[in-house]
Amino acid sequence: MRHKPQQVPAPKATKLKVAEPTELMTFLLAKMGGMSRNSVKSLLAHRQIMVNDKVTTQFNLLLQPNDLITVNSGRGNIELNHPKLRILFEDQHLIVVEKKEGLLTVSTGDSDETTAFSILKTHVKKSSPQNRIYVVHRLDRETSGVIMFAKTKEVQLILQENWHRIVTRRIYVALVEGKVEKEQDTIVTWLTENEKSLKIHSSEQDNGGQQAVTHYRCVKSNENFSLLELELETGRKNQIRVHMEGIGHPIAGDKKYGAGTSPIGRLALHARLLAFYHPVTTEVVSFETPVPRNFLSIFH
Repeated sequence: MRHKPQQVPAPKATKLKVAEPTELMTFLLAKMGGMSRNSVKSLLAHRQIMVNDKVTTQFNLLLQPNDLITVNSGRGNIELNHPKLRILFEDQHLIVVEKKEGLLTVSTGDSDETTAFSILKTHVKKSSPQNRIYVVHRLDRETSGVIMFAKTKEVQLILQENWHRIVTRRIYVALVEGKVEKEQDTIVTWLTENEKSLKIHSSEQDNGGQQAVTHYRCVKSNENFSLLELELETGRKNQIRVHMEGIGHPIAGDKKYGAGTSPIGRLALHARLLAFYHPVTTEVVSFETPVPRNFLSIFH
């Protein structure tokens, strides 16, 4: 006889609405029926309190009328301390991080290598063993910058199936070889992948491949290098790398796509900004990271 797997009770959440301006500690002491200040501080320290769906640990946070306070019975999202990954935003639906170069987004094949996915999977399970992480999009191993993961299958599907409607801006910075002739331009080509070499090929004519559109502007340049800001209209595999090779200015450190130099010892590509409609609240959220210092040091 097969036993049904025992259901672990989901952490309960108490939702409270704020009526008048007050501090979070004062509000919780009044609403949580006889709790001591230390108990409230413990809830905050364990990241069990959310204000308008964002975790807070600040007891003197000023609340406004209609703010929504959620008190979770389960331990909240634990802080993540990892040299290769930094959380920029986390709620119950998704998690946005800044990934350092040298870290795969998700493992390829059977390797036990640490990836952004495996780090976050471990991170969310600390709050509750039921928690999961779902891949939405990827950054190449050597590309640093902003990347988003879903925390439920439903949110993953919404994001993947409506990616071009949901994502409003994706901006990268790249250090490319040589001085670009045009200060700004739009590159439109069709991309196909060679199944043997796994290299992407670009054609200026529609050859049945995927259309790829990249807008760029030059931020700084000298005789040897240019720093470009690139905005993606389409998000194809290796799109920026192929397009830069195509205009004769491969990304520094990108041997696969024609680079002859590697001044910073890595692929000089960084996903600087990601802005999108939150798949659940529908508000536009935007996450930005600074241009890596070693990209800029080339111009000093």
